[in-house]
Amino acid sequence: MGSLDNYVDTSSQPGLDGLLAELPAQHMEPLWLQMEAMVPPHPNPNAVSHLWSYQQALPQLLRAAKFVPAEQAERRVLMLVNPAMTSPHSTDTIYGGLQIVNPGETAIAHRHIAFATRFIIDGEGFTAVEGQKMLLQRGDVVVTPTWHWHDHGNESNGPIVWLDALNLPLFRYARVHIAEPYSDSRYPSEPVDQTPWRMPWAPVQKVLDSSSEKYSIYHYTQPNGKPLSTTVGMQAERVAAGASTDVLYHPSSYLYHVYEGEGSTEIEEPSGKKLTLDWQSRDTFVVPAASRIRHINKSASQAAYLVAANDRPFLQNLALCRTGDVL
Repeated sequence: MGSLDNYVDTSSQPGLDGLLAELPAQHMEPLWLQMEAMVPPHPNPNAVSHLWSYQQALPQLLRAAKFVPAEQAERRVLMLVNPAMTSPHSTDTIYGGLQIVNPGETAIAHRHIAFATRFIIDGEGFTAVEGQKMLLQRGDVVVTPTWHWHDHGNESNGPIVWLDALNLPLFRYARVHIAEPYSDSRYPSEPVDQTPWRMPWAPVQKVLDSSSEKYSIYHYTQPNGKPLSTTVGMQAERVAAGASTDVLYHPSSYLYHVYEGEGSTEIEEPSGKKLTLDWQSRDTFVVPAASRIRHINKSASQAAYLVAANDRPFLQNLALCRTGDVL
């Protein structure tokens, strides 16, 4: 039974057409009809380039802050959904969202498998991770590593807004993500002056400004020099006044935020589609994987600063980056 030597074709529908007709019922498909999709001639991300204007998003955030109760402060997020995909995809691998916390509010303490990084856009507040309470202000990058107890709050007189970047899309494939609430609303914490989980803006800008080149880049790292996580990294970039970068390339996808400045980014997606996104301070935009980009600073007097979450560590840990991929 099953020996190749004794096999006799007893199919009711002979020939290739019969074979193709019978395969679906056995949950099989012919690879030879889908080779181009499985092994394409160039990277083929589902995500497309897109920009979210902060001027348009902020009124919606303020409305959410008014109508969504404090008990849901941790969920009071406007997800940045890629036009070619569904949530939680801002890119194929990165989730982005704009979150607002009102004065006096505290999100319920919890932990989750997903890694999260946050860039503070406006206002002041705090994040506490594993008992270390960090004060937050504009320009800070804050991380909450996987399975670390954390909560957020706002003890100031105005709202705080930040950009979330998480590796949530990866859990559409690795279905192991869970979250757990803490037994109390707050995890016990004490203020700290320094912590590896908060990276203020001033030292980063100092490094960027120390370069005499028209374009400089800074990669956020842990104290040991490794990326912030195994899946999501963060970088900051400076484009000198009136300057434009050379064409930049890396197979990563990017969730960009404009810290300061006004300009545009020319993008050539892997499909060959070309477009230009015009941006200003506090806007957020995404660049699909394996795109070629060029930043242009429209100001003749001031440098432009951008920060970006990327999936570089994820690609590097799987050895999917080629030599020369440098952005």
